[in-house]
Amino acid sequence: MMGVRWLPFIDDWVVPVWKFINNWIPVINLLFAAVIIFLERRNVGVTWAWLMLLLLLPLIGCIIYIFIGQNLARQKVYRLKPRMERWVREELEDQRVAIENETYVYHDPVVSNFRHLIYMNLLSSVSPLTQNNEVTLLTDGKRKFEMLLDKIDQAQQHIHLLYYKVGNDDTGRRLIEALTRKAKEGVEVRLLYDDIGSLDISRKLLLPLREAGGSVYSFFPSKIPYLNFRFNYRNHRKIAIMDGKIGFIGGFNIGDEYLGLNKKIGYWRDTHLMIYGDAVHRLQIQFMRDWDVASNQTLSFEPVLFPEMRDVARTAVQVVSSGPNSDKQQIKNGYIKMIFQAKKRIYVQTPYFVPDEGMLNALRIAALSGIDVRIMIPKKGDHRLVQWASYAHIGDLLRAGAKCYMYEKGFLHAKTIVVDGEAAAVGTANMDNRSFELNFEITAFLYGTDVASRLEVTFERDMQDCTLMTCESYDCRNKLLRAAESVARLLSPIL
Repeated sequence: MMGVRWLPFIDDWVVPVWKFINNWIPVINLLFAAVIIFLERRNVGVTWAWLMLLLLLPLIGCIIYIFIGQNLARQKVYRLKPRMERWVREELEDQRVAIENETYVYHDPVVSNFRHLIYMNLLSSVSPLTQNNEVTLLTDGKRKFEMLLDKIDQAQQHIHLLYYKVGNDDTGRRLIEALTRKAKEGVEVRLLYDDIGSLDISRKLLLPLREAGGSVYSFFPSKIPYLNFRFNYRNHRKIAIMDGKIGFIGGFNIGDEYLGLNKKIGYWRDTHLMIYGDAVHRLQIQFMRDWDVASNQTLSFEPVLFPEMRDVARTAVQVVSSGPNSDKQQIKNGYIKMIFQAKKRIYVQTPYFVPDEGMLNALRIAALSGIDVRIMIPKKGDHRLVQWASYAHIGDLLRAGAKCYMYEKGFLHAKTIVVDGEAAAVGTANMDNRSFELNFEITAFLYGTDVASRLEVTFERDMQDCTLMTCESYDCRNKLLRAAESVARLLSPIL
């Protein structure tokens, strides 16, 4: 009887819907394919990955493309406000002319070795070089979080925080409580978080901060609960600014797991920077631009947001941003330029190693040239498909002579590159297409031996918690794993 009762429902609804899907999905997929090929003009690898997905999995591919396939490069997401644009452009032009005429004065002679990289970042990312910065290296989550809370407590005028994830846990509550106290004291508090990255955050957690006068917004929020058509384009940046003088940038988010308190994940190994100096102004500009997008509230260009710094003249820093609103891929290009300038060694730490052909070729050529190329990735990843793709790419570098270290102490989340102990990059961008093309990211390029040498020492210390993967051990992988890696590699442009 139950089966008979369902027959009208199947005849009236299920069969017509299935006929509609069966008839129209191929047409819709064909239209999407035309858009991908003729209008969006993606790179060849991304194009083929999408076409393969639409061809092999028509219905699933269609749904995935609707949610994560749109191209933001043609959309004017960011617009500098006139007064800020004039200030930024004037500073950029003065430095551009000085570098071109070779009259720019580098406080550290080593920095001049990377003048071509500096020039490229200057023009492509509208990011002048700043030389009076004091940089503190943070590699432990507990120390980073305590220093962040300490600087929040010392803030007198404003606190600007942007994090991909703010956890709905003890660590997240401690942060909100600290911000709420400062808001009650009259400090301007602005908190921006990514809507997908902080999916479990609750209104209850944020209510005290809002009631105290703090401003809180999410980036690209879901207009319909649990249905976000910009699912693929997330603000992956992690930056904090206090009074326009102290800034934080790096890989740590806000949550218990980043302090090593999640038993399933274990110890969380990451890299973050605390900066005092003019580079903080570049973090401030990026926060203001992201705030404008998320809140529709324009922050005025006020001197209090960009205070004068005392001259510490220690580390040269360039803050470079990239995102899907631009087709320049500024951070990826900066990485490649650094790699090609290496003469002795290249150290890379990344949780996800899924480079495109340009990045892979740069590392391969460096290894074949006799340069000491070392890649460090976590032995146990948090995304199985991405881990398979990482293994597939590692094989090419092993055969070229590079070394690969599998971090075993916990989860490696650091995103760093160090070249010859003279230049480095620390930020939020992973070594994959998602970071280079799909996410909004930010990275600090650091020039000179001060921070770069410390990062080299950190890398070599981390090697003690690693297993070295050799060509022999790599070739011993079972056939089923190799098959999974091959499929993952085909999909790597859209992972």
